[in-house]
Amino acid sequence: MRKVFAVICAFVFLLGGIAAAEQVVQKAPDFVMEGYDGDSANHDWTNNRFFTSMQERTGISFQFTQHADFTEWTNRKKELMEGVNLPDVLFKASLTTAETQALYSKGYIIDLKPYLAEYAPNLWALLQGNEAWMKALTLEDGAIPALPMINTLQTNDAMWINTTWLRRLGLEVPTTADELTEVLRAFREKDPNNNGSRDEIPLTFIGMWELRFLGHAFGIIDNDYYVTARDGQVTSSLTTDENRAFLTWLHALWEERLLDHNGFNMADSMRQITDEKKPIPYGMMMSSNPLTVVPSAALKQFSMLMPLTYDGKQEYRSLLGDLVRGTFAITSACKEPEKLVAWVDYLYTEEGSLEMLYGREGEEYVWREDGLWEWNHDIETVAREILPQNTLSEGGEAPGLLNKDFQTKYAEEDARRSITELAELVKISTLPYPYVFLSSEDAARIAEIQQELAPYAETGMARFVTGDVPLDDEHWNEFCQGVRDHHLDEAVAIWQKYLK
Repeated sequence: MRKVFAVICAFVFLLGGIAAAEQVVQKAPDFVMEGYDGDSANHDWTNNRFFTSMQERTGISFQFTQHADFTEWTNRKKELMEGVNLPDVLFKASLTTAETQALYSKGYIIDLKPYLAEYAPNLWALLQGNEAWMKALTLEDGAIPALPMINTLQTNDAMWINTTWLRRLGLEVPTTADELTEVLRAFREKDPNNNGSRDEIPLTFIGMWELRFLGHAFGIIDNDYYVTARDGQVTSSLTTDENRAFLTWLHALWEERLLDHNGFNMADSMRQITDEKKPIPYGMMMSSNPLTVVPSAALKQFSMLMPLTYDGKQEYRSLLGDLVRGTFAITSACKEPEKLVAWVDYLYTEEGSLEMLYGREGEEYVWREDGLWEWNHDIETVAREILPQNTLSEGGEAPGLLNKDFQTKYAEEDARRSITELAELVKISTLPYPYVFLSSEDAARIAEIQQELAPYAETGMARFVTGDVPLDDEHWNEFCQGVRDHHLDEAVAIWQKYLK
């Protein structure tokens, strides 16, 4: 009866609205929106229900120019730098800090700050309540040229340990580097996957970049530029005794085959287990999520290993912090920017962000009596139809507020446990260096240095780990001089200028 009633209502609405619909079709869009949505999200902005709902809510319509290829979008941003065919608004813009500054300095995107208090009260309240967020978005002259996605539960490259193996072997959760070494030895020796073969890989990883996250066990939380800001001072761990001790430990793990010996020459797809009947070979993994490595049926075997202690403290590197900058900007071609600022402000409300990323309550998801929410469809339908057609989830980062509490109330037990563990990790994670906007000259110089320094440093450390180069005084001093020759000290000095 309910379905019959719905059909009748829809039929009546269609009959009564034919003339109005014809007028809507003929009406030119109010604004032109352009942006990047990735090639894996399968969104069609023109027919996406979220945009349709927003038009019904605000009366604002768009002509969309949607890019699915990253290279294509990168080339298009170069055209925008020259003022070529400016749209009114850049959405899911994926603007780097350098691109944001360049577009603003050339006058192709505008300062949004004068509009925020009046037309974006929800976002303005969030920024007023968090000085670090406000500072992260503000240029030296006080302008805010682009808006962010705010997500206090961003993913990180974390340590995931096989707790099924721990229980099976009667082991405690390790809390120090030495304790972890002993656990990994037990994983190697005692056949914890019970298949009668010595096929266990105690710790799997992808490249030196992931291994460096283990450096926290030696007090190291440098970012990808190899710097950390502490007490007003910028330093780098590359040439420190702590880094040498860390690399010495990793080499010992490598020699004992406690580290995956394919770790320096494979991708996630090569280590991924897709057969749910196959014994899991991994005791611990470095990954953003166990599901990048093991099938969903094995998710319950793994729990996040909280940071190991060093000098009596737990500290871990925050990969992204709370913000993804450069997701939304309004160009100088827009005649009524206040309308678009008011439009995007809805995404910084709980209602708006949930609709954008999860869909409508009661349709896409429902709340249960136990206070948890679940999808209103099977997970295959959600992935194949609901998220692509009704939401802007996945793909490029959209502006808005991603609700942490909502994520931690997901009904599926194993996924909720992983999300809750991530929330605990966030509490003891530190962004090594605060968000800043470098000048165009300094940004260009840092990029030049990084292009030379990063491969030298990563390759040098990896060769110490594998033993291709002995970690004796001679070769260690040579490595330290090498990173200095590749302008590490100059890079530290540049970052120091912006630490205020």
